[in-house]
Amino acid sequence: MIIKKFERLGEKAIETRFARRAIKQITENKLFKLVRREVDRLIAKKMMQDIKKEKIPNHVAIIMDGNRRYALMEGFPPTKGHEMGKDKLEEVVGWCREIGVKVLTVFAFSTDNFKRSKQEVEHLMDMFEKDLKELAEDERIHKNRIKVSVIGKLDLLPERVRKAAEDVMKKTEKYDKYYFNIAIGYGGREEITEAIKKIAEDVKKGKIEPDEIDQSKVASYLYTSSLPFPDPDLILRTSGEERISNFLLWQLAYSELYFTDVYWPAFKKKDFLKAILSYQRRQRRYGK
Repeated sequence: MIIKKFERLGEKAIETRFARRAIKQITENKLFKLVRREVDRLIAKKMMQDIKKEKIPNHVAIIMDGNRRYALMEGFPPTKGHEMGKDKLEEVVGWCREIGVKVLTVFAFSTDNFKRSKQEVEHLMDMFEKDLKELAEDERIHKNRIKVSVIGKLDLLPERVRKAAEDVMKKTEKYDKYYFNIAIGYGGREEITEAIKKIAEDVKKGKIEPDEIDQSKVASYLYTSSLPFPDPDLILRTSGEERISNFLLWQLAYSELYFTDVYWPAFKKKDFLKAILSYQRRQRRYGK
């Protein structure tokens, strides 16, 4: 009885292994990939038509999660996952512009991420420096008048990354058609703490009175204060994790949340549009 049970388990394991191998062979077939891309394109086209009939969120914020897990799943080193994630972000910036999202804020690197291995942190800093320098010269940024801001505790970043951030912000500071915010060395609690310290300093200097401090006053000291729409309408997180992870804690008070199981590098246009459609179907109450 026990022997037969183990035999059945062995047969099932073999069948599962063969099934996975067959699925992998099919999905890696060039013709299959071509057909799937065309199907995805047609689906996205129809979704786009539906989206443009409804209200577009002014501000979308994204927690780009799953780079390392995607790389592991595909047999790549973690650094490759981050590079693929960077390429995906370029696509998403274009998608936001295409449907009319005015403000995009992405969580690229948290203050907690400094706890990762020295090798990974250095690779990410190299990547940020390179990417920010490229953004400063990117004709799409200037043609579409996209104001780029790097938000977070920039003093924690290597000087070379900080200089690259300052350069792209300087070159795009006059733009006001779209806003692209990259959170690097960012933490929501740290942002609020920093705002409180600045308010305390201004009270001490006599610049503001304690009675003047209200929600709008606090908001004016946050990293997002200069944006036309500082609070995200929609916060999207990839990878299947369903938590905020210390991102925009003050600003998300009335944001709609959307979670998807898709890893960030595998995030497709139809996945993005699905999140927008989900947002459009909701009735925002703002606590009422």
